[in-house]
Amino acid sequence: MARAEAWLEAERDQLALWVPVALGTGIAAWFGLPEPRLWILFLTVSLGLGGVALAAGMRGRFVRAVAIFLLGAGIGCGLAWERAREVAAPKLARPMIGMVSGQIVEVDPLPARGKIRLVVALDPAPGLPPRTRINLDQQGAPTGLLPGARIAAKVRLEAPPPPPLPGAYDFAEVAWFQGIGATGKAMGPVKVTAPAPPGGGFMRWLAGRQLALTGHIEHQLAGSEGGVAAAFVTGDVGAISEDDNNAFRRSGLAHLLSISGLHVTAVVAATMFLVLRILALWPRLALRANLLLIAAAAGALAGIAYTLLSGAQVPTVRSCVAALLVLGGIALGREAMTLRMVAAGALIVLLFRPEALVGPSFQLSFAAVTAIIAFHEHPKIRALLLKRDEGLGRKLLRELVGLLATGLLVEAALAPIAVYHFHRAGFYGALANIVAIPLTTFVIMPLEALALLADMAGVGAPFWWLTGKGLWFLLWIARTVAALPGAVTSLPSMPLAAFLLMAAGGLWIALWRTRMRRLGVIPFAIGLTWALLTPPPDLLITGDGQHLAVRTPDGALHLLRPRAKDYVRQQFSEGSGVQATALDLDALPGAICSRDVCVASLRRGGRDWHLIATRTPYRLDLKQFQEVCAWADSAISDRWLPRSCVPRWLKLDKDELGQTGGVAIALGRASVRTVNGDDQHPWVVRRVSSPRPQARIGGN
Repeated sequence: MARAEAWLEAERDQLALWVPVALGTGIAAWFGLPEPRLWILFLTVSLGLGGVALAAGMRGRFVRAVAIFLLGAGIGCGLAWERAREVAAPKLARPMIGMVSGQIVEVDPLPARGKIRLVVALDPAPGLPPRTRINLDQQGAPTGLLPGARIAAKVRLEAPPPPPLPGAYDFAEVAWFQGIGATGKAMGPVKVTAPAPPGGGFMRWLAGRQLALTGHIEHQLAGSEGGVAAAFVTGDVGAISEDDNNAFRRSGLAHLLSISGLHVTAVVAATMFLVLRILALWPRLALRANLLLIAAAAGALAGIAYTLLSGAQVPTVRSCVAALLVLGGIALGREAMTLRMVAAGALIVLLFRPEALVGPSFQLSFAAVTAIIAFHEHPKIRALLLKRDEGLGRKLLRELVGLLATGLLVEAALAPIAVYHFHRAGFYGALANIVAIPLTTFVIMPLEALALLADMAGVGAPFWWLTGKGLWFLLWIARTVAALPGAVTSLPSMPLAAFLLMAAGGLWIALWRTRMRRLGVIPFAIGLTWALLTPPPDLLITGDGQHLAVRTPDGALHLLRPRAKDYVRQQFSEGSGVQATALDLDALPGAICSRDVCVASLRRGGRDWHLIATRTPYRLDLKQFQEVCAWADSAISDRWLPRSCVPRWLKLDKDELGQTGGVAIALGRASVRTVNGDDQHPWVVRRVSSPRPQARIGGN
């Protein structure tokens, strides 16, 4: 205990950094634990033990720190639970087609896809949720689609879909916290029954200005150049083509398209620079007023306005809060870019939006900033990069080494998060960012700002031309890096426990300052080893049972239905860690397929595994099907299989998949992962078994 007290005494300046970590631990516990009994147990243990430790440890720093951490974890769990209850809204019970009407809440143009996405507050009707998201074709869309307008349309709606496979993107969870109870597509023309009323409040006016500004920018610059330019100003990425979106992701430059710290910092810094230079021209004011304080106030106003104009999304709000804290530090004459600033920003976001913790945006941005500041706060790194009186060549070399080292560190810090959420990791992102970030910050964004200002006088064309050239170069970097061999490596889904171990190890290394920080290597190494040794799944089955993929040991992917759409193929590719083009199951050695059914023998784990999967809903011979079921280890179908079909291991038909959701199976270890598992979070919906209709297998 004496050693622990001495260690925490040496780390006393770092203890406050663990307050948001404690809060995040409780939030992660609520999202990670599957059922209310475990949430209550976590709350009871953390708050109970924390209270006891706090009462017993008033004289000791170690016990007091443990107590505060436990209490913070309990508060975080309670915050997440309460937030999920607060945003609860009815969900659509079953798919439907019909006429709906309501008021537009949000408009999201997606010109690169030829779509417009609306969030609509529906008029009350039996069985309909209060809010839905509707996609419609841009071609033929009526004018007047603005927030506040009323529309009527024939639509096909369904509940927000769960992840198709374990580890995939969970839109049902995201929709729950956005209050969206259904999603779908317009089946015919959409009619604007009432235009948006005048006025409507500041936020509605701001949304209209945002749409108008996006349209203006995309009119000035065509194609993806206009889409990227709009993304820098309003956050709208709808005009960027899918190929270019993929290029930004593969090259490690996707963060440039999300308005966050880089963009807010550029706006605030540019505002402060201009205000300082302009006010310095007035000698009387410069001698009597604190120009830095005035410039900081102007920068704060510019940052807030930019955040509101770009839609006030969570990453932008988070970055704006961080920028305001930095400006507050400048106003107080203190060092602003510290881990305390990062911790304060994280704490504010988690208190008001605890669900942000489990999203990749929060994790990526805070991991990057934490890694950068922790790296530059290290005494040896600070000494290496300290500005000094030296020649231009050595100065440029030192700056280049610092940029490259920082970029490599950020790539290493973000790799586990990218692999966990997106099942891929890049290798050239650090090099691409060394060029792309200065190009964006010091060339493209200032030119675009000048172009928008010049448009007020009708002379913006030269500036738009220069902006377009800069954007062309940025897109060229993204496309070139994305096309390099080995630019991206796909990896299968990572176990949650392995990801949490790596996150805990990384935080331990980043937030402590004494030699104890080195202990963080242990959980990080364990998590990394666990993730790398986790075998990829051999079988992947979507939750509706229609699609099955078999992964061979050489990395090939074979699909049950060769006509599967690109979205399904992408999900299988990400879930299995395979980038190759998927093949037909008929081409799998050991597989025999007819039009209606496939059987296959797979050699895994030193034994043969037998599989049967149906392809169509057509009638099959019952006696033969029963014989094949008895031979098979697994039977998979998107319809009800007869009770007489009894495989030796797994039977996944319409009923069973309605309970489990998508399934990933590693045959070598005979392990089965499901989307739903025992999860009882409010957005998880299990299909209720209904009376079986007359089966189409032998009439039974």
